[in-house]
Amino acid sequence: MGAGPAALCIASELIQQGLNVSALASHSPKEPWPNTYGIWAEELESLGIASLLGHRWKDTVSYFGNGKNEEGANPTSHDFDYGLFDQAAFQNALLDRCEGLNWAIETAEKILFVEKLSEVVCSSGNKYRARIVIDASGHRSRFIRRPNHGDVAQQAAYGVVGRFSSPPVNKNQFVLMDFRSNHLTKQELKEPPSFLYAMDFGNDLFFVEETSLAYSPPVSWETLKDRLIARLSSRGIEIEQVSHEEYCLFPMNLPLPYRNQSILAFGGAASMVHPASGYMVGALLRRAPELAKKLSEFMSIEPALDSADLAAKSWNILWPPELVQRHRLYQFGLKRLMSFDEALLRSFFATFFRLPKEDWSRFLANTLPLPKLVFVMLRLFTISPLKVKLGMIGIVIV
Repeated sequence: MGAGPAALCIASELIQQGLNVSALASHSPKEPWPNTYGIWAEELESLGIASLLGHRWKDTVSYFGNGKNEEGANPTSHDFDYGLFDQAAFQNALLDRCEGLNWAIETAEKILFVEKLSEVVCSSGNKYRARIVIDASGHRSRFIRRPNHGDVAQQAAYGVVGRFSSPPVNKNQFVLMDFRSNHLTKQELKEPPSFLYAMDFGNDLFFVEETSLAYSPPVSWETLKDRLIARLSSRGIEIEQVSHEEYCLFPMNLPLPYRNQSILAFGGAASMVHPASGYMVGALLRRAPELAKKLSEFMSIEPALDSADLAAKSWNILWPPELVQRHRLYQFGLKRLMSFDEALLRSFFATFFRLPKEDWSRFLANTLPLPKLVFVMLRLFTISPLKVKLGMIGIVIV
């Protein structure tokens, strides 16, 4: 169920395994995806699909100073290529791998367990039965059960693709995080922090986005839009033409689903968003093939397995103990970061990117084995300034 990147990733891999797959979505899978998807280029190179990048930047930087002095205005170079998917190429590549897939444009109302099968009942009255149902419809799914751990932190962003009175970033440059805050008032500095995520598309076209890492309740789009305009104005930059507006809002610390339910999830519905970075597409591309392969094996080796049994086995493939522990560590880290003020957050990220490139990049991609992840987190604590250390253990000095 679903028609976004998660749904197409898992459906295409199931089809490659020779399984009989049907898809159900509330809209056409050919409808353009509304949001942009960025990724460190090395992740796609390791998968052999770097050709799906529409843009790629070698000059990748962040700003962690407050911008009030010369030192604060100096960028941190990441020396690591970053890319943005060609949305249409990415979507079409997955659709091509789904060739022959039967799509039902329906709205699911409920899912029942009938005669060892799962039955999806739609608002039209149509019913669809399958040995297993995979919900890849996103984090708002009402069919996936998960524990309630309190408020969920959400990343929010407001962005603009357009033309400006002067370049908001340097030519051929990508800015991962610009925390310079000299345009904010003292009161605004006490509010949840945000940063600029920006890139040069060439031909005088730029993408600028004001982003709140994670907060509960989330920072409003109106606030982020105001901050973006204020940030640009403080540098004498005006938006002259808007070709696209982007509104992003998604949970960063959504609890993992219960793994004893008779339907399976994938993507946002399965809490696959990285709690520390907000990235997910790399995980979709890496984890879909293994899940599809194992699901195919379960079906062929044990044909008597019902939906509940298949789902239980598949949940254990999707979320094995090591990945669960890594997810919990990332969630713990995010909880600490959410208590940091603007100055402390700048100091934290300045320290984080002093880690060896292999460590911080694999941390953000969630490809560090559990022992190495623990080591990297301890190393980060060791090299952090005292105030950041205290913040990491829950002591915030005002």
